[in-house]
Amino acid sequence: MMVSQKNSQNTAKQRLTIAVAGNPNAGKSTLINAIAGSRLYVGNWPGVTVEKKSASFDYGGREISLVDLPGAYSLSPYTQEEVIARDYLVKERPDVIINVVDATNLERNLYFTLQLLELGIPMVIALNMADEAAQKGFRIDVDKIASILGCAVVPTVATKKEGLEHLMETAVSFAVETGEHTPGFISYGEDIEQALVPIADALKNHPEVLAGRLPLRWFALKVLERDERVLDDYAVDADAPQIEKAVKHIKAAHGEDQEAHLADTRYGLAAGLTREALKKPEIRKKELTERIDSVVLNRYLGIPVFLAAMWLIFKLTFDIAGPFTDWFDGVTSGPLSRWAEALLLMAAAPDWLISLVVEGVIGGVGFVLAFVPPIFAMMFFITLLEGSGYMARAAFVMDRMMHAIGLHGKSFIPLLMGFGCNVPAVYATRTLENPRDKALTALLIPLMSCGARLPVYVVFVGAFFASQAGTILWSLYVLGIAMAVMMGLIFKKTLFRGEAPVFIMELPPYRMPTVKNLLIHTWEKGKHFLIKAGTYILAVAVLVWFLLNLPWGVENKQDSYLGKIGQISAPVFAPLGFGTWEASASLITGVIAKEIVVSTMAVVYTPDAQGDKEEAVPSFGEDLRETGVSFADALREAATNVFSTFGIATLSTEEEEGAEGLRTIIAQAFTPLSAYAFMVFVLLYMPCVIVLIAMRHEFGTWKWAGIAIAYQSVLAWTAAFIVYQGGRLLGL
Repeated sequence: MMVSQKNSQNTAKQRLTIAVAGNPNAGKSTLINAIAGSRLYVGNWPGVTVEKKSASFDYGGREISLVDLPGAYSLSPYTQEEVIARDYLVKERPDVIINVVDATNLERNLYFTLQLLELGIPMVIALNMADEAAQKGFRIDVDKIASILGCAVVPTVATKKEGLEHLMETAVSFAVETGEHTPGFISYGEDIEQALVPIADALKNHPEVLAGRLPLRWFALKVLERDERVLDDYAVDADAPQIEKAVKHIKAAHGEDQEAHLADTRYGLAAGLTREALKKPEIRKKELTERIDSVVLNRYLGIPVFLAAMWLIFKLTFDIAGPFTDWFDGVTSGPLSRWAEALLLMAAAPDWLISLVVEGVIGGVGFVLAFVPPIFAMMFFITLLEGSGYMARAAFVMDRMMHAIGLHGKSFIPLLMGFGCNVPAVYATRTLENPRDKALTALLIPLMSCGARLPVYVVFVGAFFASQAGTILWSLYVLGIAMAVMMGLIFKKTLFRGEAPVFIMELPPYRMPTVKNLLIHTWEKGKHFLIKAGTYILAVAVLVWFLLNLPWGVENKQDSYLGKIGQISAPVFAPLGFGTWEASASLITGVIAKEIVVSTMAVVYTPDAQGDKEEAVPSFGEDLRETGVSFADALREAATNVFSTFGIATLSTEEEEGAEGLRTIIAQAFTPLSAYAFMVFVLLYMPCVIVLIAMRHEFGTWKWAGIAIAYQSVLAWTAAFIVYQGGRLLGL
């Protein structure tokens, strides 16, 4: 029996769980990516939409489960991210914690470190960005930190993968030899320690303590703090005589809230440890971050710099992705369609199935996929700004404007995320403490032009404004921001009266993200577009095809079910310059997802097949050769655009001989003025269904989703009306 038990323990030790915790901006994600690489799995924490990163791999003959916890400043949680981090550490009890500490901001990071030590879990400190600390002239006594805290300290540079092997070796040894690496005891002062004695005595027989699932000292500290979540979760009687007496003692001795006193004590210990272990140069030179911020955060230059940065992003997006969009469009509408038709003919498929695949699936989904290059380009540049530290500056710069509409700069972060996708942006509002701020921010997020609208812009800009592509796109994004400001002012006077809270935000130092991290995060942001294209965009494309071909055998698309629906709604859009059934039908299907506007157009604007017109069909080899040559041309053109100061992405209406591209047809169906009005309407009209569901999920009610539908529908129609009719009055 003893042998069996020992074998069981040894087997258990073959599987180790390592939790990675730390403050935001401490380089935790970079370290995780450097260790896990392609083995990293990204999902959501159970029951919530907060991102969860984990990886499983073999290391030294053991199966390692690496869990990346959400960034947190404290284990006294206020945000959902902090709640998740705390609950995981307390309830799951990993074998060891890797605590990522920013070596350039030691004192602030050590506050969180002290709270981790209270859990009694073996811990290894990854003193990250050690190279940046050295560049600043910082001398950190690693041995002194280790001896005081009772845990190992390993200097690391995650961007260069320095110290990571030593870090993993130390973490695994600490996990295996748990009893030998219990964190050291940190005294919080005589008063607190004396108050903890009767509280611990009252809690020692608690079932969770007896079962070894709760560390007694941490439990007692939480009860002393009057942590409501802990008191509720573990059914603690906070009014028990022993507990009440201890709490009253702390209040009487220090004349303040006991939670605040404990926080002050931790900060004092962190400051003292920093003074002991850190030596800074006596003469401090002005750092690069400060020199850049003197311009970027300048009272007068801050907003122009932000607008210029956004314009540069949009210009580069078109300059780089434009040629590849044209290439992708040519491949899907040419060789891919021909190959699919040929295969179906070889399989003796009926005509209706060939039409469904070629016109419905490839014509719809395939056309949307042609916009993968600009979407991923946009995500790349946004990720670059986030990783560099500029996004936090953008929020700071916009604080004054946000304050005018009843919000603070922190609310601008979810709004900026909305440029990528409105769905995660809505969920990002949970980082805002005030429910009023959350609701108001969520109502304004859909006005931020997400990546799903980009395919619509690419088509119309290519057809009418190819020589001013970047500027036109920039104007749409700026218009979205301007409309958000205007609606914020209206909401401030109506639904959300009251003063905006004080804005406090950390500004991380400027850093150049690694190429690997940029690619990983770009993929994580952009893959949602591919998932949508492969799921419900496909479903809607098929539905649109059936609506265009029913009643069965209909000869003219206008007489189909979709055509009739478009005709009924078309008069609503006539004053906006696009009162055709094709445009109307495309906008209706776009309610599902804005990308579907383009996929629907690709189907409804496609001319009916002309059976009497015979054309030479290229061979398979000719198609392959042409695809390769055109790709090389796109690559060369993109490179030329980047290196040209005023390079312009090729979004012309030129098509291969014999092909009728969507841009060519659009150029005939719209005018430049009505095209711009159409883009304005797409920018502002009601959120897609997924965004509405996200609002319902986040707030527990359809109230705010309903308000968003109502006000955005009115706003979009009004703005497009002003653009079109105003332009006509001006003779445009």
